[in-house]
Amino acid sequence: MPFSQGSRSELAYIVESTFGVTPPSSPQLTALPFSTSDLNLSKEILQSPDIRADRAVDYYRHGNRQIGGDIAFALRADDLDDVLESAFFSTFSSNVLKIGTTQQSLTIEERSLDITQFRRFTGCVVSQLQVNCQVNATVNCTASIVGKDMTTSTSPLDASVTAYSANDPFDTYSGAITEGGSTIAIVTSVNFSIQNNVSPTFVLGSAATPQLEYGRSIVTGTLEAYFQDMALMNKFLNETESSLQIAMTTPSAADTYTWLFPRIKYNGGSVPIANEQSRIISMPFAALYDSSTATMVRLTKS
Repeated sequence: MPFSQGSRSELAYIVESTFGVTPPSSPQLTALPFSTSDLNLSKEILQSPDIRADRAVDYYRHGNRQIGGDIAFALRADDLDDVLESAFFSTFSSNVLKIGTTQQSLTIEERSLDITQFRRFTGCVVSQLQVNCQVNATVNCTASIVGKDMTTSTSPLDASVTAYSANDPFDTYSGAITEGGSTIAIVTSVNFSIQNNVSPTFVLGSAATPQLEYGRSIVTGTLEAYFQDMALMNKFLNETESSLQIAMTTPSAADTYTWLFPRIKYNGGSVPIANEQSRIISMPFAALYDSSTATMVRLTKS
C-alpha cells in the first residue's frame, strides 16, 4: 500500500453561499495554488472532574470541533482572489477590493490523489492574511484559516477541478513602492497583515459552531529600509501620518496588483548596529481608516 506524497496532493475550493454548506449539485471546484498547508480538524477534550480514591480517570471524550491552520502561497493574479476576498470581508468591484463587513466562507478539499483519500473542510474563513515582500523572492502570503468542520471520503466532490492559470507569481524585482507620495528606492522589505480575529461561537447541543464571529479589521505591517537620513525616523518621532503604496508587477508586466495604505502611522523606528555593514531602519506601522478612499487598505487589479 503506498504512502501519500506531498507531490501528489492538491487543494481545491468552492465559495459557499451558506456558511458551512458546500454548494450542491456536483459543485465545480477550483484548484488552489499553494506551497504548504497544515489545515486540520481539532477537538476540545472532556475529562471527568471526579476525584477517585484509586486516582483513576474513568471518563474521557471529545468535545467541540473546529478547523484551523495555515495555507502558504505565492501571490498570483486572479487565482487567489476568493481567498483575498475572504480576508477583506468584501468582493472586488471594478477590480478594486476594500475592507468590508460581509463574511465569505469556502469549502476546501484536500485531495491525496495517490491514495484516493479526501478531507473536506467546510465553513473556512481567512482570520488573518500575511503578505511578505522580501528581496530576491516571490511575494509570499499566508492565509490563517478558521472553519467549521471536516468530513472524509474516498471520492472527491469533483473528478476533476478547474485548473488555476499559468500566471507567474508576483516577485520583488518588478513594481514600485511609494511612501508619503514619493517613490522610495531604499526599501529592503515590507510585510503586512490583515487580522480579522475570527473564532467559533459554540452552542449547546452541537459539537460544531453554527457561525463564526469576528472583530475589527486590524491592518499592521513593518517597512525596513537602508538608513540614509532621518526622514522616516522623524515621522515616528513627530507622530506624522503618511501613506504607503506597493505596486506588484509580474515579470511580463501583464498584471499589476497595487496595495494602497492611504493613511498610516509609524509606531517605532529601530536602527540597530548589527554588524560592520549597512544599517537597516525598521518601521512598524498601523493602517487607519481614510475617509476619501473609505478603507484602511485598498487592492487594485490592472
